[in-house]
Amino acid sequence: MTDFLLELRSEEIPARMQAGARADLEKLFRKEMEAAGVAVGDVTVWSTPRRLALIAHGLPLATEAVHEETKGPATSAPEQALEGFLRKTGLTKEQLEVRDLKGKDTYFAVVEKPGRAVKDVLAEAIPAIVRAFPWPKSQRWGAASLSTESLRWVRPLSGIVAVLGEDLVACEVGGIASGYVTKGHRFHASGEITIGGAHDYADKLRLAHVLVNHEERQDIVRTKAREAASAAGLVLVEDEGLVVENAGLTEWPVPLLGRFEEDFLEVPPETIQLTARVNQKYFVCEDASGSLANAFVCTANIVATDGGTAIVDGNRKVLAARLSDARFFWQQDRKTALSVHAEKLARITFHEKLGTVADKVERVAKLAEWLASEGVVPNCDPALARQAAELSKADLVTEMVGEFPELQGLMGGYYARAEGLPDAVADAIRDHYKPVGQGDEVPTAPVTVAVALADKLDTLRSFFAIDEKPTGSKDPFALRRAALGIIRLITDNTLRFGVAEGDLLDFFVDRLKVQQKEAGIRHDLIDAVIALGGEDDLVRLLARVHALQAFVQTDDGVNLLAGYKRAANILKKEDFSGAIARTGDEDPLENVDDPDMKDVYAARGSLPYAAEPAEQALLDAVAAAEPQAAKAVEGEDFAAAMTALATLRAPIDAFFEGVTVNDADPVKRRSRLALLDRFRSAVHNVADFSKIEG
Repeated sequence: MTDFLLELRSEEIPARMQAGARADLEKLFRKEMEAAGVAVGDVTVWSTPRRLALIAHGLPLATEAVHEETKGPATSAPEQALEGFLRKTGLTKEQLEVRDLKGKDTYFAVVEKPGRAVKDVLAEAIPAIVRAFPWPKSQRWGAASLSTESLRWVRPLSGIVAVLGEDLVACEVGGIASGYVTKGHRFHASGEITIGGAHDYADKLRLAHVLVNHEERQDIVRTKAREAASAAGLVLVEDEGLVVENAGLTEWPVPLLGRFEEDFLEVPPETIQLTARVNQKYFVCEDASGSLANAFVCTANIVATDGGTAIVDGNRKVLAARLSDARFFWQQDRKTALSVHAEKLARITFHEKLGTVADKVERVAKLAEWLASEGVVPNCDPALARQAAELSKADLVTEMVGEFPELQGLMGGYYARAEGLPDAVADAIRDHYKPVGQGDEVPTAPVTVAVALADKLDTLRSFFAIDEKPTGSKDPFALRRAALGIIRLITDNTLRFGVAEGDLLDFFVDRLKVQQKEAGIRHDLIDAVIALGGEDDLVRLLARVHALQAFVQTDDGVNLLAGYKRAANILKKEDFSGAIARTGDEDPLENVDDPDMKDVYAARGSLPYAAEPAEQALLDAVAAAEPQAAKAVEGEDFAAAMTALATLRAPIDAFFEGVTVNDADPVKRRSRLALLDRFRSAVHNVADFSKIEG
């Protein structure tokens, strides 16, 4: 057993592609080894901007010899069966063996595969891995690039190191031959480095100022950036994405702190942070009070002889140019009122079937005003809700959001506040896109809730109206995310109204199942409540579902569910539908003299025969529990409704144990079926138990 090292060296690999490349390299390597019958244990994969490296630990030196036997058709089978077997095995008829199998001559394919040196297996695998590598973007280079068959790589591939133990794995890909030689840091190391094998690879590169382990570089960026800020009396604004990106841009990371002019701090801090992060890959810092400081941390790729002074100064000048642009946008945008900016929305198409963004804004404004005036969103001023909605998209046409689309909403809030608009309006403009994701903050301020809810409801209702619904994995208008946002706004703020109907309500229920699954709520219990029909109040629906889940987890709930399913199965088998309809218009004594109905009436009161004790006990229990459960449901006291149902558990168990439903006497039989139907109806006051699994 020995270790194998593979390094694929190239020009700079984009930082955003490195994590995927590491996963792809391991996946392709394992696939090639598995196909060759080589057992692979632990695999380590590293990346730097200039190389991908893989170390496979404990590879065998040779594969095991393989003896394979495959049974084929009988010799008497049709010729087509034999031809298919030959295609499958890749053998000729002469290579097959004929054996007696249960008295019938049968073809067998016997293949002997001798063991192979793993070094030879690797020599074939490396070119296959390189040529099959699925880079998101790749290129051809040099004279060979004139051919579409030439090698493709993310950037020109310049070297391959392939060593098994201490032996070279000789191979060639696109004119690049494997060897023992690699190169160190582009600026700190000159000349070539000879690698002895996996055992000294990382150490030799470290001496050449290359930290090949990406996780080690990430730790350095994370720790040293924090220390640089702390040394200046500041606090680093943590950003794990930047940690990974800076580690992916450097082979020897050196975080350095720099300063920019304080005048730039007049620009909203999010703008400065986004400018530094997106354009320059810099961290920003805060002072002791939590305010943004005029400081940044950049990550150099060298240890500078001047301590990094020149590097910091160069980065400061580049950042200053970016921040100057941001300050210009900030000053220019504020010269125009948001209401004037909003007029330009009429020039932007929202959707060809739904009009302009201005049309959408007007729909949202009307809906937000209605949500406030109808009290759906409590304590919300309708006038402020309309004003906030009318200005909510105005920042889309500003210079700042044009440069940084990620700041939409946020900049509108800043501009509104700078303009002197009410805080409630500015906050609503800022936060009306929330919640964006599952972990995002859910607004609670009334005006913000009204505008955020109206915006998302309009999006869903509008696209459903033109039949632009999500299908499978496609959701181009992010309607699933909008639905989840609406659900969280409603449930977190306990908003009581009918959210939708028809297909759109079904869509909400599907999204609710997804959301509640993460909270540990069973989807079948949501189905059990929805199946009753007419439930479009999500707060009430979830209250009932939560009470139901608590109930079905008790012994009473489990046994009552079993009793319900047994009753339902009997009624289904007997095709019983003799219960008295409840329309509210029928005369309760209309059929009192009908002999076919007397047992049904009897099941709802006294029986025309001497009832068995368990039968009478169930009748009494249902008569008591049914109105209690119905009243509790009407009062939205679902826990009390479950308590009422729990009283039916013992009587239904005793009934099935001591009473014959399918009695020879047709009156008793029909009466007992009617009693079970009434039991089922009582349970349906709370939920459709037929939808509950288990």
